[in-house]
Amino acid sequence: MKFFPDARPERWLGALALAIISLISLGNVVTRYVTGGSLAFTEEFSVFLLVVLTFTGASVALRRNGHIRIGLLERALPDVPRRVLILFQGLCTAVVLGLIIWYGAKLTWQEYQWESLSPGLGLPQWWYLAWLPLLTTAMLVRLSQQAVDRLRGRLDDEP
Repeated sequence: MKFFPDARPERWLGALALAIISLISLGNVVTRYVTGGSLAFTEEFSVFLLVVLTFTGASVALRRNGHIRIGLLERALPDVPRRVLILFQGLCTAVVLGLIIWYGAKLTWQEYQWESLSPGLGLPQWWYLAWLPLLTTAMLVRLSQQAVDRLRGRLDDEP
C-alpha cells in the first residue's frame, strides 16, 4: 500500500468527462442522422470536457509516474546526486504548474469581473476557466506525492 492515496478523484472526474463526451457525441450523431441538423451545445461542452479530461489524465499520470522522461542520467547517478536531480525536476515542474495556477486564476477572476459569456451558449466564461487552476492544483499535489515516492525509491521499477 502506498503512503499517499491514488488519484481517485481525478480518475472519477476523467471517467465522467469521457462518458459525457461519448453521450453528447452519440446524441449529436443520432440527431444529425435523424434530422439533418446538429445539437448546438455539443462542440462547446465537448471542448471543455476534453480539457478536463486532459488535466485529470495528466494528474493521474503524475501520481502513477507515467509521464515520459529520460531516466538514463537519473539511473546512472549515485544516491545523493540522484535525489538532487529528482528535487530539481520536481521544482521545475512545480514552478510551471504554479504559473499555470496563478495565471489561470487571474484569467478566471477577470472573466468573472467582466461577465464574459461563452460564444456558443452564452454561459459565463469563468465556469469553464475555473477548472484550469483547480485541476492544475491537483496536478501539483500529485507531483509532490510522486516526488516523495521517487525520493524514497518506491517508483524506480515502474515506467
